[in-house]
Amino acid sequence: MKRRSLVGGIALAAAAPAALRAASGRRIGMSDIDRLYKRFAEIIARDHQHGGQLVVEQQAAALADAALNLQNAGGATQRVRSGLYAAAAAFRSSAMWAAIDGRRYDDAKLHMREAQSLAELSGDQAIKFRIWSHAGTMYRHVGRAVDALAANDVACNLHITRRDPLFACLGHARQAASLGLARDTAGVQRALGRAQDAWERADRSLVRPVWMTAVLDGAELETLAVAAHLRLGNFEKAEMHAHRSLALLHPRMRRDRALNTVRLAAAQLGQGDIEPAVATAMKVPSDIAGRHARVAPMLQGFGTALRATAADSSGARDWAEHTATWSIAV
Repeated sequence: MKRRSLVGGIALAAAAPAALRAASGRRIGMSDIDRLYKRFAEIIARDHQHGGQLVVEQQAAALADAALNLQNAGGATQRVRSGLYAAAAAFRSSAMWAAIDGRRYDDAKLHMREAQSLAELSGDQAIKFRIWSHAGTMYRHVGRAVDALAANDVACNLHITRRDPLFACLGHARQAASLGLARDTAGVQRALGRAQDAWERADRSLVRPVWMTAVLDGAELETLAVAAHLRLGNFEKAEMHAHRSLALLHPRMRRDRALNTVRLAAAQLGQGDIEPAVATAMKVPSDIAGRHARVAPMLQGFGTALRATAADSSGARDWAEHTATWSIAV
């Protein structure tokens, strides 16, 4: 782990609220776990707003340590101890995701290994699914299609995907994105069809982890369909799914909205719609466009493709003027 992450994590752990620390010898119960999951919901909310920030990664890692410290703070039933391991794994998986989203892949791998160990100790199927699914996404982001597919296979084969079709939906949808990276057109169509079928079968009344919200409303399925079809060069289908995803995403999910707006612009540009593509790309908020570790490179790619397609167009000139105002040029 980078020294700055370690130091930051230690500082955040030291500052962990008293509500998460138990006096020595006190009985630890489900109320302690409930308090941990309230903090976990806060981490998820910060990820939806900003994504990829080092401070989110550090805070999640510190809270994972706080959850583990409760194991030694007092007596507890086996159910409670398993719950503490699950909470620690959940926080560590969020640290992993923040590192992936910030393109800090070496740190993400370290968080992944710790999260996987904690998830095994907990026996919690949902958090195991999240960790392996994130691993698949990490490998997809670095261009390792075979490893991405293998990690997604692990997630898809967990028992929870047979008990709850919503988990199966997410597993198949993320597999579709990885198959897009592998340029497997038939595989993408098959995986998206299975994801859609699973989503339609899912029981909406069940209580699920807070990180599954975008799957429940269909936004995540549409998002992953966009990614898959863009990889295949199916720009018309990518545009259709991008519009759907943007209609479904909650306003607080600013990072995902920015990513899908760039994807929509890329799909429009791929169809030769220069002016609409530029107008779409300009909708990405400048505070995200110039700073987010995933959004900024995607906009760089958009600008490169725009210049290659229509360097002398008014759209290209408008784009150059627009990006000149950002703190990090794209």
